[in-house]
Amino acid sequence: MDFSTFLIQSLNSVQYGLLLFLVASGLSLIFGIMGVINLAHGSFYMIGAYLAFGLAPIVSNAFGGGFIATLVFGVITSAVFGYLLEWAFFSYLYTRDHLQQVLMTYGLILVFEECRSLLVGDEVYGVKPPEWLEGSIPLTDVMVYPTYRLFISAVCIALAIGMYLVLTKTKLGMMIRAGSVNREMTQSLGINIKFLYRVVFAAGVAIAAFAGMVAAPVSSVYPGMGQTILIICFVVVVIGGIGSIKGALVASLLIGFVDTFGKVMLPQAAGVLVYVLMAIILLWKPNGLFKAGT
Repeated sequence: MDFSTFLIQSLNSVQYGLLLFLVASGLSLIFGIMGVINLAHGSFYMIGAYLAFGLAPIVSNAFGGGFIATLVFGVITSAVFGYLLEWAFFSYLYTRDHLQQVLMTYGLILVFEECRSLLVGDEVYGVKPPEWLEGSIPLTDVMVYPTYRLFISAVCIALAIGMYLVLTKTKLGMMIRAGSVNREMTQSLGINIKFLYRVVFAAGVAIAAFAGMVAAPVSSVYPGMGQTILIICFVVVVIGGIGSIKGALVASLLIGFVDTFGKVMLPQAAGVLVYVLMAIILLWKPNGLFKAGT
């Protein structure tokens, strides 16, 4: 493998890992803080991708906005949807056992998929990146790298830094970390734990939907895309540590490199390399790389 190929694959690994982090961080927060095994989390990624496909012409025609306006409108819509979904559905799952959570959230997958089929059909759709990000940056005399992929990486890094600062440097982050350790004690201190959980859930939904929106021009929009990313997100959560944003970031980048370079160097074994990585890390650290709240 020459240096230019190594550089391109490294950039692809970082971009894939950071995008995976956006989805997995929301799942890690919901699972680690609220104690809910949410199999429907991948559907929020799918909803975001379809929002990017469906909202772009609406926002452009109604408000004269472009790509950024579509992202903002989609994130706000997803956060409101997540808040209402937690109030109407997930708030009743906290006292249920994990089997009931799995069955009920799996039912949500079926509902979301059927709604998607009725609203937009079962075709595969493409989403064009904005014109100002359609170019490429030359890496060598003969190899270039798409500007839009670099944009994805930059946005994901900014969001990762933002989430870390919120969780570690703000009062809201302190309450979230306290709620993840002891819900009853946090509530006895006068913190509205129900509202806190709704905020966390809405944020998780919005982040996953945002990941789907920015990924749509790269991966296209297709049925079942939520289930595809859900499995790998659970691997990220297990490797990084349940409830750890730092762990989700490190695990996502590790998986990004292992998966990307595995497909290039060991294509026949690429499908199992990520799970081999998970097994090795769990043998070393059974609870994941980092503790909850870090």
